[in-house]
Amino acid sequence: MNRYAVIVAGGSGSRMGSETPKQFLPIGNAPILMHTIKRFFTSNELVNIVLVLPQEQIERWHQLCEKYSFSIPHLIVSGGKNRFQSVRNGLNSIGVNEGLVAIHDGVRPFISKRIIEETFAVAEQKGNAVAAVGLKDSIRLIDKKGNKSVQREDYRIIQTPQTFKISQIRDAFHKADTDQFTDDASVAEAAGYSIELVDGSYENIKITTPEDLAMAEAILKKFDY
Repeated sequence: MNRYAVIVAGGSGSRMGSETPKQFLPIGNAPILMHTIKRFFTSNELVNIVLVLPQEQIERWHQLCEKYSFSIPHLIVSGGKNRFQSVRNGLNSIGVNEGLVAIHDGVRPFISKRIIEETFAVAEQKGNAVAAVGLKDSIRLIDKKGNKSVQREDYRIIQTPQTFKISQIRDAFHKADTDQFTDDASVAEAAGYSIELVDGSYENIKITTPEDLAMAEAILKKFDY
């Protein structure tokens, strides 16, 4: 079955306190985004990679690819004004309706081959598969009456990749009556699809703050590139 990865990278770097978009910040010997793309390529060289970037960042990406001699094949697609529109643009660039697509944050460079393969396998059987991890800390629910303790075992932190049969997620995006969704599982759920969770990883962090960047440097040392 055809496999695609839509990697969405639309960050500005504001929370990093940097003028450089966060996906272009370096960790180790390359920008974050290059590490992310490489993880999908090394998991399976037959995965078709679609990179969604803001139009104004595409030329800079080309310059970085030349600077770092980055040659992993990928299709570049211009993003929209928010995540929903950017993912939709990425999906629309895929020329088939049969197959699987993993939708992934460009600033999650430590996605493992195990998670990539497991989400593809489960999605092929059940229609979708979303990486998630349990909570480590105690949590409280805040409402108009104040706050109260809740069981952390009842909750999960959602990560990416969020992998779907192409026909399913396209149908969900077509049915959506708002573009304010924060992830793709919510789009599918709103369209009536049940969501399948698979075990993610605590190392599969989303790099958005300086603290995340420092953690990323530590995690990178554990990965074999």
